[in-house]
Amino acid sequence: MGLPLRDSRKHTYSEYLTWPEDVRYELIGGEAFLMAPAPSVDHQRLVGDIFRQIADALDGHRCEVFVAPFDVRLPEADEADDAIDTVVQPDLTVVCDPGKIDRRGCRGAPDWVIEVLSPATAAHDQTVKLSAYERAGVPECWVVHPTDRTVTVYRLTDGAYGRPDISELAGTLPCRSVGIVTIDWDRMPHRGETDADH
Repeated sequence: MGLPLRDSRKHTYSEYLTWPEDVRYELIGGEAFLMAPAPSVDHQRLVGDIFRQIADALDGHRCEVFVAPFDVRLPEADEADDAIDTVVQPDLTVVCDPGKIDRRGCRGAPDWVIEVLSPATAAHDQTVKLSAYERAGVPECWVVHPTDRTVTVYRLTDGAYGRPDISELAGTLPCRSVGIVTIDWDRMPHRGETDADH
């Protein structure tokens, strides 16, 4: 089941900025999707474990890693910010072009995004949101499945995500689009934990 819509209208980033901050939305193709409540502790631990490895690897480099909530504006062309109709908040975002970063977040396709699935967002993340990343030209998208203990890696080839690579949360996995980063799943004390494990 997908995430609920705010309403049936089409919206832009200028409207998005006026909405109350106590309720979070993502804007995809003008549709405002109500974001799920705060993720579980286990989800946050896994995001934190991945973030720590990426941040350590990027230390001293120009690429930066950001953790949600962090707005990523995905224009279709060169439209003004106010007219952009897609604004997403990946769990983790890596940007290597400092020119894309401003006080509001990132404008343009990041080099790498990671989504850690939770039951409330899994369908949305793997369909609507993944398509938005593909349209915007995000070179690499990882979808981490904590319950299945797998990661699905989508890489852009000729403007589209081809057949994804699927592997277990074990051993190491390099990021091709940000070549200085390799994730070591075995180093993570919390990798793949779920509430059912406790």
